[in-house]
Amino acid sequence: MNKAELIGSIMQKSGLDRKQSAAALEAFVESVTECLSSGDRISLVGFGSFSVDKRDARTGRNPRTGEAIQIAAKNVVKFKPGAGLSGAVN
Repeated sequence: MNKAELIGSIMQKSGLDRKQSAAALEAFVESVTECLSSGDRISLVGFGSFSVDKRDARTGRNPRTGEAIQIAAKNVVKFKPGAGLSGAVN
């Protein structure tokens, strides 16, 4: 499902028009981004939780040359599915 299809699904399930559905999706994405950028965690009961985790610097290998390279530390977003979501896809 791409973004346009997701907006169509939101529109169908919520009764909102396309413009309102797109605005709702954009607001959700913006809110999640702001929250995770500040280091907070988001928990949606039954769906899952988003959190930020620090990935340490490490040594990797260039797949073409086999040369060792240094990979910098960075923050990554993690998603842990909730019971409702896990049960729905199994």
